[in-house]
Amino acid sequence: MKRIGILGDIGSGKSFVAKSFGYPVFNADKEVSKIYQSDKKIYLKLKRALPKYIFSFPIDKDEISKAILENKRGLKKVIKIIHFEVRKKMNVFIKKNTNKKIIILDIPLLLENKIYKKNDILIFIQAKKKDVDKRLRKRKNFNLKLVNKFRNIQLPLDYKRRKSHFLIKNNFTKNTLKKDISNILDKILQWKKLY
Repeated sequence: MKRIGILGDIGSGKSFVAKSFGYPVFNADKEVSKIYQSDKKIYLKLKRALPKYIFSFPIDKDEISKAILENKRGLKKVIKIIHFEVRKKMNVFIKKNTNKKIIILDIPLLLENKIYKKNDILIFIQAKKKDVDKRLRKRKNFNLKLVNKFRNIQLPLDYKRRKSHFLIKNNFTKNTLKKDISNILDKILQWKKLY
C-alpha cells in the first residue's frame, strides 16, 4: 500500500484534491468534527483543560474557537487532547485499508506532528493566496484571527513545497485538477521502489 500525504495552505483545496484521487481518504478535519459530536470522554478532557470555555456536549465549535482565541495556551491544549484520538482513528483507517493500492492522508499537521513516514508520497497543493483568502472568506464562521493562529503553528509553505514529491497548482477548476491528478497517479502507480 502506498500512502499519499496531501500538503498545502488552509483553504488551498487539499480535501477536494484528496477525494479526487478516487482512493480511500483519511480526512483529519472530518474526524475532529465527529469527535466533537460524539466523544464524551474528549469533551470531559477539554472541559477540564479549558473550563472557562467548554460547556456544551456535543462540543460547540464556537466554544473551541473562543478558547483558542482568548487563551494563549488554548490551541496547544486542544491539539494535545484531540491529536492522540485522531491518530488512533488514523491507525484504524490504515489497518482497515491495508489491501488497497493507495490511501490518501488529508491531515493538516501531517509533517508538524510527525505522522508521515519516510516512504510516504507527499503532494503539495499550491494556490494563489488571493484565491485562497477569497475562498476562506466564504466559509461559514470565517475568522481571520483563528485562521492565522492555525497558520502560525504550521511549517512554512515553502518548506512543505520543497519536501513534496509532486506539486499540483490549484486554480480551482476541476478539469485541470483531474488531469494533474491522473498524471501523478500514473507516476505513483509505476513507482515500484517505494514499497
